[in-house]
Amino acid sequence: MKRLLFSIFLLTFVNFHLILISAEKENVEDINKSSTYSGLKFRSIGPAIASGRVIDLAVNQNNYNEFYVAVASGGVWKTTNHGTTFSPMFDNENSYSIGCITIDPNNSNVVWVGSGEKNSQRSVSYGDGVYKSEDGGKSWKNVGLKSSEHIGKIIIDPNNSDIVWVAAQGPLWKDGGDRGLNKTTDGGKTWEKSLEISENTGVSDIVMDPRDSKVLYASAYQRRRHVWTLINGGPEGAIYKTVDGGKTWDKITKGLPTGDIGRIGLAISNVDPDYVYAIIEATEGNGGFYKSTDRGAS
Repeated sequence: MKRLLFSIFLLTFVNFHLILISAEKENVEDINKSSTYSGLKFRSIGPAIASGRVIDLAVNQNNYNEFYVAVASGGVWKTTNHGTTFSPMFDNENSYSIGCITIDPNNSNVVWVGSGEKNSQRSVSYGDGVYKSEDGGKSWKNVGLKSSEHIGKIIIDPNNSDIVWVAAQGPLWKDGGDRGLNKTTDGGKTWEKSLEISENTGVSDIVMDPRDSKVLYASAYQRRRHVWTLINGGPEGAIYKTVDGGKTWDKITKGLPTGDIGRIGLAISNVDPDYVYAIIEATEGNGGFYKSTDRGAS
């Protein structure tokens, strides 16, 4: 009796296994039919790492559905539907490398672009100056500073759209160029140097006091790229402040690192502009995140 039951079990198991194999074979054949994949399409899910470094964003404060994306090695992109779709806006210009982008707070159709990414690695691309659009990015005009090569920040005076500040890091592989903090008072027709440190040191970042557009903070960045290394900082790296619209500048030192200073990022509080923040690279191990509660005095 036990042998009979075992034989029935074994036969059932074998038949069931054969049925599974047959069904699996049929499923494999169905999967391999082209009609199975007719409803599928490939789509891009983002740029490659080397070309897809998103460097800056500019949001239309009057319409949050509209914003621009600046790519370090991929031009300028614009969305009008909150990021559902993007359109390239900079394909016909001479520079594909972007360092920063800014929308005029008084006119959202006016957009400023600083060409040349603000990075210092070997696979870096340079730009050819500052661009301005007066029709929401449909067309662009190069308005100067063509030898700046790498632009870190652009700020527009909210009280006067013709006054624009451009922080230029300058050429990476050599000295000179349009390096430092540049200012225009006529919407980009002419430029003057507001803060010039040296032929090896440019300006990487700037912030403006929202209470007074004549009060600005700027970070100086000394660096040089060689094939075998990056000299990322030096004794000329520092934070500067002006209270007279850039006529004079004072170097801020109290409470900040000493020695060779690298790149510095700045931020100022819109709630209480007495609060100023700095993230600082320093070679002597005292770099980090710093805060001032007295307008940079300490």
